[in-house]
Amino acid sequence: MAPTQAICTTFKQELMTALHNFTTAAHAFKMALVTSASTISGATDHYSGGTNNISSEVASGGNYTTGGAALTNVTPTVSSTTALTDFADATWATSTITARGALIYNTTSSNRSVLVLDFGSDKSSSAGDFTVVFPAADASNAIIRIA
Repeated sequence: MAPTQAICTTFKQELMTALHNFTTAAHAFKMALVTSASTISGATDHYSGGTNNISSEVASGGNYTTGGAALTNVTPTVSSTTALTDFADATWATSTITARGALIYNTTSSNRSVLVLDFGSDKSSSAGDFTVVFPAADASNAIIRIA
């Protein structure tokens, strides 16, 4: 198996109840990396601290810590009729990691899931930087878009 890229279903509902806020520092988002054995999908509703509601998280060590890395969000904006937000690229410096995908989640809101990423194939670093490069923050490419 592999992760299935999707905006999480519960995230869509939670937007309607204002559970996630991308404009305040009071809400913190993280990205946990997963292996190709992971089965996370749009049905994944939260990250559960290594007990793995997310399956097959990358092992701690090699400069990866269970739970992943904090993300810096890009302030939400509107372009024409599309609302969008994005994150700054995330880097695990001098790391040894093999990951197939990731879960972005909101640590402020009980680790609720936002988005599952599938990298398309295993991506690796060996005592080097492992970087997840997010697309341009525009209406056609931003990682989270509502049209």
